[in-house]
Amino acid sequence: MTTALHKYLIMNTLSFPILSVAIFLPLAGAILLLFMRGERSIKVTALITAIINFPLSLFLFSRFDVGADRFQFGEFIPWVPSYNINYILGIDGITIFLILLTTLLAPLCILCSWTAIERRVKEFMFCLLIMETAMIGVFCALDFILFYVFWEAMLIPMYLLIAIWGGPRKDYASIKFFIYTLFGSVFLLVAIIAVYLVTNTFSIPDAMFRDYDFTFQIWVFLAFAIAFAIKVPMFPFHTWLPAAHTEAPTAGSVFLASVLLKMGTYGFLRFCLPVTPKASVFFAPYMIALSVIGIIYGGFVCLSQTDMKKLIAYSSVAHMGFATLGIFSLTLFGWEGALLQMLNHGVTTGALFLCVGVVYERTHSREIYDNAGLGKIMPVYVGFFGLFSISSFAFPGTNNFVGELYVLIGIFSQNKLAGFFSIVGALLAAAYMLRLLKQIVWGREDKRAISDMNAREVIYLLPLALFVIWMGLFPRPFVQVIEKTLMNLHSQMNIFFR
Repeated sequence: MTTALHKYLIMNTLSFPILSVAIFLPLAGAILLLFMRGERSIKVTALITAIINFPLSLFLFSRFDVGADRFQFGEFIPWVPSYNINYILGIDGITIFLILLTTLLAPLCILCSWTAIERRVKEFMFCLLIMETAMIGVFCALDFILFYVFWEAMLIPMYLLIAIWGGPRKDYASIKFFIYTLFGSVFLLVAIIAVYLVTNTFSIPDAMFRDYDFTFQIWVFLAFAIAFAIKVPMFPFHTWLPAAHTEAPTAGSVFLASVLLKMGTYGFLRFCLPVTPKASVFFAPYMIALSVIGIIYGGFVCLSQTDMKKLIAYSSVAHMGFATLGIFSLTLFGWEGALLQMLNHGVTTGALFLCVGVVYERTHSREIYDNAGLGKIMPVYVGFFGLFSISSFAFPGTNNFVGELYVLIGIFSQNKLAGFFSIVGALLAAAYMLRLLKQIVWGREDKRAISDMNAREVIYLLPLALFVIWMGLFPRPFVQVIEKTLMNLHSQMNIFFR
């Protein structure tokens, strides 16, 4: 292990490799499913595997040192020494909550698919567990090649989830998703190779904050940015998202919205800022402009939607625009807001997709009119839906308000015009979510025989509802965890520009 890596990495001192266990436990569960028969035993095994990983990540969180500014729980195993490729793992304040979010959502996705998936159940659960392994791997990897392996490993199971268990236009949606993300992956690989040719290492910490030539930074930033902008997705790279969200099964939409989109913003924070800091500053005005366009464009498109899933999908373009806006404000407030927005969007939008799945199982329609007027018929359901809807447009006291507030403070301190237009986007969010909520609760009056939520559905929505309130009223513990890592990133950026 290099001296520079020691400078950035605190090795794991636990009696077992906790990050490796968190990554590969779902993979082990997926392999076990291949030898099992009977749908119920397959579902139970998948659920138990996913549930075990959540307390494991809570234990990881309990041992996380919020005062440390280095990567923690480090693991290092030489992989291909001749090319300096190594199995390096570690987490910091940027990734700890993303891992927790992933391990929380995995069992919820299995629960929401319990009755909704009626064919090829084994293959479906296999894909979900493989997805969990790949997503946690992306957040833990500190070697470019290892990161790229996990990054690509997400592509196949998500493609299969859409292509096999998707809606009527699943072929179109899955192919479009695959081509877009593969196109971005090519640029990501080019950027990784370029960095390797200059540094002779695939170690991500070793590649950070080096005095690269400005022209080199410009090209590497552009390659990284195309890959991550497609994943976010930023305007104008967003067109794959509505089709993928609309046609994917509920669990696929939840993973897609709550975790996969975060890979893009995570990439901007992990790679663009520390590896190409001068280029990040150079391109910041353009990235801010694209973010603001995405916020306003997403808001206006949402106003005209009649499909609940498509509306929530386009709202993701706007919400993730706030995340990229915070990142490229290049302020500490903006970065904290962006990270909180990533976490909050994962909770709220994931919960809204779960809510759509609940009514779709009953009405077999995603159209707003077909699901209107549920206030008297499904009072428990509209209670949850109402909470997640007001959270989505950042009502004070809910989780999204905190993230957007931090982002707005960050962007107003740097660019008041961008701040003004992002306020317009926030108002549009209130307009389209209140319109949707009004229709769902009071939209029409009839005597449809639709049952309210059952215990299983309450169980998988309740943790997300509690988080919306907890994060909205007591955000300090969350900010405290991410603060040290982002302060270190901010100070490194400032040192670089002195």
